Formats: sequence, C-alpha cells, structure tokens
Amino acid sequence: MTELLLTGPAIKGPSMKERQRLTAMRLSSFWRSSLGVINRRIANTWALQLCALVFISLLALPAQAESVRELASFAGVRDNQLVGYGLVVGLDSTGDQTTQAPFTSQSLTNMLSQLGVTVPSGTNLQLRNVAAVMVTADLPPFSRPGQRLDIVVSSIANARSLRGGTLLMTPLKGADGDTYAIAQGNMLVGGAGAQAGGSSVQINQQASGRIPNGALVEREVPLNLGGNGGMLELQLNDADFGTVQRMVTAINNEFGQSVAYARNGRVIALDGPNDDNARVNFMARVENVQVTPTEAPARVVLNSRTGSVVMNSAVTLREAAVAHGSLSIMIDTQFGVSQPNPFGEGETVVVPDADIEIEQQEAYLQIVEGAQLNEVVNALNALGATPQDLMSILEALKASGSLRAELEVI
Repeated sequence: MTELLLTGPAIKGPSMKERQRLTAMRLSSFWRSSLGVINRRIANTWALQLCALVFISLLALPAQAESVRELASFAGVRDNQLVGYGLVVGLDSTGDQTTQAPFTSQSLTNMLSQLGVTVPSGTNLQLRNVAAVMVTADLPPFSRPGQRLDIVVSSIANARSLRGGTLLMTPLKGADGDTYAIAQGNMLVGGAGAQAGGSSVQINQQASGRIPNGALVEREVPLNLGGNGGMLELQLNDADFGTVQRMVTAINNEFGQSVAYARNGRVIALDGPNDDNARVNFMARVENVQVTPTEAPARVVLNSRTGSVVMNSAVTLREAAVAHGSLSIMIDTQFGVSQPNPFGEGETVVVPDADIEIEQQEAYLQIVEGAQLNEVVNALNALGATPQDLMSILEALKASGSLRAELEVI
C-alpha cells in the first residue's frame, strides 16, 4: 500500500502558506498516482477538492508575524520636543502689523539692544518686514552636539506670509527650560499668493514653513540604558496580555534562556548585558524577533464630525430586526411685496410667505445578521441608511446586545 509521508525536515520559508502549498501539491500527487485505475477525470476532481480545502485553511491562518520593533519600543529611547520664540526678517512687506502685535517691536528692540543698538524709548516702529514666530523641533534619541535638526517655523501674529524670510538665531528649549539647540536659517515656504484691487489668490499655507537642517544641537539628553545592572524595559505600543505573553516566549526562545519577564500588560523586563557593545547587540536581536500579536478585539469607531464608520474584521452581528425611516422637514420661504393704494398713507413692505412640509419615509422591519465582516457590511447596507443614521442604528444594536463589538466615538 502506498504510504503518504507528511513529515520531514522543517521547511524554511517566509510563512506557513508555503507549507500549505507544498502539502497540497503532495496530496494532489498522491491522489493522482494511487487512483490510476479510476477515471482521470475523477482523480482530477479529488485533487481539486483537496486544493480547495487547503485554500480554505490558508484563509483561516492567524495574523501575520511582526517584528518586535513594530509592536514595542525600549523605555527611554524616544524623541524630545523643543520649542523656541524668534523673529523672521527680510519679508517683502508681509510681516506683522506692529500696531496689532506690539510684542514684535518689543522683541526687535531687545535684540537690537543686545547687539549694541539703542532704540529711543517711545519710538513707534512701523515694521512690515519682521514677523514673530514659534519654532518647534524634535530632538531624536542619542543626539550629540553638532548634529543638525529639521525645524518648523510658524507665525503667531498677523503676518500674511513668511515666504523669503530668514529666521534669526533662536534658542530651542526643552520641558526643563534648558537650551538644547540653536535654530537659524532661510525659510522654505511651499505656499504662494498674490492680491491686487481687492482680489486675492492663495495656494497652500504661507504662515508657516520649514528649514531643513535649520537647528544645531548644543546639548544632549542624558540617557543611561541598562544602568540598573543591565536591566531594560520593553514597552508595547498597545497594552495586551496575550501579545505580551507571546512576546516573552518568543524572546526567551530566541536566546535559549529566560531573559524576558512580563511585568504587566504593556511592560516587559529584559535582563541585558552590562557591556555597552553587547547590550546593543542584545537589543538588536530583540527588535528582530518575530511575534504574532493576538487578534484585536471587535471594535467599531464612529467619527461624529465627519460621519465615518470604521469596523475591524472581528465585528459580528447577531440576528436582529431593524426598522429605519427618515424624517425630512422642508421649509420654502418666498417674499412678496405689499404695495399701498395710490395716494394712500401706507408704506411698501416685504411680506414673507413660508411653506413648511414634513415628509416621513416608510420603514419596514428588516432582519440583519452577520458572522463575518462582509456579511455585517451587507446587512447594514441593506437598511439604506446614511452614515449619520448608521451611527444611531449601531448604537441601538449595541444596546440591544446584537452588535458584538465595542463602540468608540472620536
């Protein structure tokens, strides 16, 4: 008797799909060879049925594995936000109106005094080429003095455009009030505009712009990784006990020993080496470990401002009956003129004539049910509701217990 062997050396491939495909090929070959006495059409039918079964199993595969770096990050390895106040000069009469923004003149006076220029008190500076701005930047981790940063410059007064301006030296400070970078350079504004004769046209935003490599790092943020005996912390982007458990198991299997310990649903403690070079290699291996996260819980996200409704594949809908109808109120107002008789003492007045109609669409009970996302979508589309009405229907289905998902309004 012919024996079908499905065991053998582990197949090194990108995923389980390759194994399923090879298994289907072997099954197909087995049926073709063992059923040679049967009509070839019947054998082909069996092979097609087996391939169909394998294809269905491929659709039921779990979520694709992801690297740890996509799911979590090391504690302390993060950006730091910087902010500063400065002046942009060299504008083509598109700067701040100093009568409405007196702090621009005050800032310029203070800057000139530091450069040895004294402005007499009480002088009314009529500036059109200067604008007060806020400068923001992100300081990446492990930044060293002398490195360059990209900065964003935004107007805080009534300047029409920062196009063609130059940012003067601006200190950028962190949340602790210390200066970590110095910004200066020529503005790069993507917008453009023109006006004449009371008409104007504008493309994109002109009150803000960027300066690539416009800031110079002057101070680094202290970061002592592994200072507590080489202990590191891995923080998940989204808290999930199942994903934490899988990640701990995958990391320990990668190193062949227990180096990862779960502290809660978000934080994993890692027992890393004390040597800096060995610690970097350790962290690189941890980031490249492949983990299959648990399936996200069923959730429906409603955006009340835009009317958007988004749901994930885990959403299910138990059988329910829904009646949906819309109530429309139409108001049509026409204005007439009441003219007095000739030589009368009356006045000509405008008389509004309002016509109000209320229309209610017919609604019938419809059964909605679905165990998969496409079935849920088709069931809700059959109601013919607008996105705004669909929000109310989903909320009612959730209250009735038919919608098996969490509602989140943003």
